[in-house]
Amino acid sequence: MKRKNIIAIGLIVILALTSLTGCGAGSKEEKKSGSSDKVSITNVSYDPTRELYEEYNKIFAKHWKEEKGQDVEITQSHGGSGKQALEVANGLEADVVTLALEYDVKAVQDAGLIEDGWVDEFDNDSSPYTSTIVFLVRKGNPKNIKDWDDLTKDGVGVITPNPKTSGGARWNYLAAWAYADKLYNGNETKIKDFMKKLYQNVLVLDSGARGATTSFVENGQGDVLIAWENEAYLSVKDYPDDYEIITPSISILAQPSVAVVDSVVDKKGTRDVATEYLNYLYSDEAQRIAGDNYYRPSNEKILKEYKDVFDLDINLVTIKDFGGWDKAQKTHFADGGVFDQIYEE
Repeated sequence: MKRKNIIAIGLIVILALTSLTGCGAGSKEEKKSGSSDKVSITNVSYDPTRELYEEYNKIFAKHWKEEKGQDVEITQSHGGSGKQALEVANGLEADVVTLALEYDVKAVQDAGLIEDGWVDEFDNDSSPYTSTIVFLVRKGNPKNIKDWDDLTKDGVGVITPNPKTSGGARWNYLAAWAYADKLYNGNETKIKDFMKKLYQNVLVLDSGARGATTSFVENGQGDVLIAWENEAYLSVKDYPDDYEIITPSISILAQPSVAVVDSVVDKKGTRDVATEYLNYLYSDEAQRIAGDNYYRPSNEKILKEYKDVFDLDINLVTIKDFGGWDKAQKTHFADGGVFDQIYEE
């Protein structure tokens, strides 16, 4: 039975029971939140989405008030995506997760908190916006960094987060691997040597993408930051005279994923508001907020409105080129995987 049918049947049963006991249909929400006029939800997200959701939460609260006559309070939690997934799995109460990649949401699912089929719950594999990986360099590009191979040269200090805790760092790693794979025609020995040289140049492995940005931008470490596209644009926006963006010849389509945390919303009675919170991310208004915050809207028509912002012709590989996230995680990022091998060396 499909998930939506199960939910529909569940609602019918609840309505029937409440009519027999003389309770209103909104009584569960009222008991959990203390007032039917207000509801609270928590969005556990990854590092660079702070500004996006600060803006989005305002329009969603207005939307929900207009639609349901109810005030909604949204709490944000941010950190490295892998670390955030672990926190939720270990008890951090989230009504929704909006994480850096599908594998991190699956980790929450594997903890028994999210039902099967979440990836099909919303459009585009439950990815309302996308991004990619670029380089942020200091103004004038003093080290003349043009592509991934420049990051392996002697004397180039690289800043990137830790793939063991950061979703963005895993996208960074895979984008670099894709470049080396093409450069060396799939010769894995040479690819690993390339990756080893790159990570030998990494000065610090922060736990999350925002921490890496702080190391590069505020603390002045390194010559190049491997960054989410949106994070790089925000840095240039804040410091237009200090930084510039370099787009590599090959990058990766980064697809952040969103999901309702079923066990939490069923306990709290917040399924309706949590589901609409994620569904409204696909509205035209929200898609433009994503674009304004330098995420690529999943709506192709709205994405084209930002053709002067984004390089829409960039050569992007996808996670499918790595056999999907389960295979990529097992091969590269699990304990004893390729990343551990090259970094320990």
